This record gives sequence, structure tokens and C-alpha cells, in this order.
Amino acid sequence: MTQFALEIEYDGTDFVGWQRQKTGVSVQAVLEAAAAKLGGPATSVTAGRTDSGVHAAGQVVGLLLDRDIAPAKLAEALNYHMRPHRVVVLRAALAPPDWSARFSAIHRAYRYRILNRKSPPALDAGNAWHVMRPLDIAAMREGAQALLGKHDFTSFRATACQAKSPIRTLDRLDIAQDGEIISLAVEARAFLHHQVRNMVGSLKLVGEGRWPVSRIAEALAARERTEAGPTAPAEGLCLMSVSYPVDLFSGPNST
Repeated sequence: MTQFALEIEYDGTDFVGWQRQKTGVSVQAVLEAAAAKLGGPATSVTAGRTDSGVHAAGQVVGLLLDRDIAPAKLAEALNYHMRPHRVVVLRAALAPPDWSARFSAIHRAYRYRILNRKSPPALDAGNAWHVMRPLDIAAMREGAQALLGKHDFTSFRATACQAKSPIRTLDRLDIAQDGEIISLAVEARAFLHHQVRNMVGSLKLVGEGRWPVSRIAEALAARERTEAGPTAPAEGLCLMSVSYPVDLFSGPNST
């Protein structure tokens, strides 16, 4: 078996998420079905198991394939066989046997987009959270400061989260506005299930003036999911990039 590293992008709107499910179409199922057409069974592991409706601009996947094929040819063939699903391979590379798309990753970056206006979205439908009430960006930025650094994020993880520890280190949480679009750039080595969406849901309450800025720190300290805000919708979230100690996609055995 040969292991390949793939960088892929997809629109999560029509998928049940990355992971194969009993019902519905998953990104994993589409990718593995396309790879199987190249000869023999194929298995894959991803850097981040995105939920239904979540998008990816730089998801990384480890693909085991029972065939020797040039990375460029592999990317071309997979893109052909995955049509008409909205998922494509951006780059492909040979990966060493001990490399793991999930466990070798040292950094993950997400972006969350909010469309802040009264009118519903047309062009941004399915790619942003539509929030009608005006948001106070300065207050949201101030509240976000309490989340930076190493903390117990129990209040901001899904109740069904299977991570052994709720301790995570948040390296970045920047909030920017460009017209009607508010973007939150969030970075860490790893995240808990729904962590980003739960933080966004809480900061939205601050932006609306329904929570004081201090409530974010209080929710964090409570270590209780019910003390934080609601989970923001999936469609605003996008996995932007995943980083590794060695960039396999810049080497000689890559596209």
C-alpha cells in the first residue's frame, strides 16, 4: 500500500460531513469511491472530521492506495471520478508510512463568516451565518481576548465530545469586518468538537448586547456547557489550512 497526502477543498452543504455515515453522502465516501476506481480498496484519514454543512478550503487527507501512481496523475484521476460532487483535490504528494494526516498535524486554522444585515443572503447562502441584528465588533473583540491561551474549554465543547481532555490552547481569535461580512479567524493546534462554533455563538450574544463582555470569561471559568452560548450554524465555518512539521506538498514527490 502507498500512502498519499491530499489537500482538498469542498462545499459541505450537500454532505453529511467528512466521516462516512449510515445514511447520506460523506466526503470520505466520495473520495474513497473515486480512489477505488483506480485499482483496489482505498482507505483515508483526515486532519479534521468536519460536521455536516461545514466547508473546507485546505483539508488534508492521508489516502492509502494499493497502486503506485504519480501524485499529479492521482489528483487528476480523483477529480475526474469525484464529479459532480463539490469536492476537489488541490495538491497531492507521496507521504512516508509513519505520517498521519491527523496526528502529525501541528496547527489548524478555521474561518467563520457572519453576514450581518437585515436582508437574507443570496450569493452567500450556505456559506455564512445570517445575523440580522447589528453586531458590536469592538465588544466581540474584547470578549474574544478571554478565550486566548491555554484553558479548560469544557463550556465551549459539545456535550458528546469524545476528546480525553478539554484543555486546549487557542493561538488566535481575530475578528474583522468588511462591509456586511464579519470574519472570525481562529487558530490552534487542535480543537474540541464544536469549539469554534460554540465560541462564535457566545461572541454573537456579546455583539448583540445581550451579554456583557465579561460573560465570556465567566462562561469559560464555569466549565459547564450550559453557561456558554448556542452553537453557531455549520454553514459559516470553513477549515482553511492544516500545517505539519514538514510540508509534503512542497517536495519533489508532489504535484
